[in-house]
Amino acid sequence: MKTPFKNIQQQLRLNRWVVLSVVIVSGLVCIISVTIVAQMHRNILNSAFVVNGSGDVIPLQWIHERENLEVEALAHLEQFHRWFYEVDAANYGRHMEKALWLGDASVDALFRQKKADGFYNRLMQYSLVQKVERIDSKIDLATEPYRFETRTVFHINRGSVTDTYELSTSGKLMPVERHFPHNPHGLLIMDFFENSLRKIENNETTKK
Repeated sequence: MKTPFKNIQQQLRLNRWVVLSVVIVSGLVCIISVTIVAQMHRNILNSAFVVNGSGDVIPLQWIHERENLEVEALAHLEQFHRWFYEVDAANYGRHMEKALWLGDASVDALFRQKKADGFYNRLMQYSLVQKVERIDSKIDLATEPYRFETRTVFHINRGSVTDTYELSTSGKLMPVERHFPHNPHGLLIMDFFENSLRKIENNETTKK
C-alpha cells in the first residue's frame, strides 16, 4: 500500500538525480566550450597573416621563425669568422679547433692550406697578432642551404707596424642538429671560400 510520504520521498529522489544530471551536463558543456575557444584562439594566432611591402601575404608564425633564423645565422657567421681569423701565436690552435666545428670539409681544407703555406708558422715565428675589427654578413634565406657573403676587416700587428685588410668570403649555411657547446646554433658552413683580400691603405676611409 502506497502512502503519501513514500510518493514524496520518490519525488525528491527523482528531483535530486535530475538536478545532479543538469549540473554535470552543464559542467561538461562549459569545459568543452572553454577547450574549443582556447583551441580556436591558438589556431588564429598560428594562422595570423601579414602583408609585406610587395603585397604578398605571409604567415606571421613564419615571419617570427625567419627572424630567429636570421639572428642565429648572423651570430653563427660572426663567431666562426672571429675564431678563424682572430688569431695569434698563443690562441690559434684553440680557435681553429672551435671554428672547425662550425664548418664542413671546405673549412678544414682551407685551414690545411693555410697551414701548408706556412701562415701559422709565420704567426708564431714573428709573434704576429691578427685582430678582427668588424664583420658584416648578408644571408639569403629564400632557399636552403642559405647562401651568405661576409666582409671581414682585420688588423695584423707586426710590432710597431699595423696593417689593415678587408677579406671577402662566401659559402652556404645548412641547418643541422644543435650540438652544445660546439655548435649551439645548429648551422653548418658549407662551400666556404675566400673570394678576395685587399689591403686598406692608411689614408683610406674604411666603409662602415
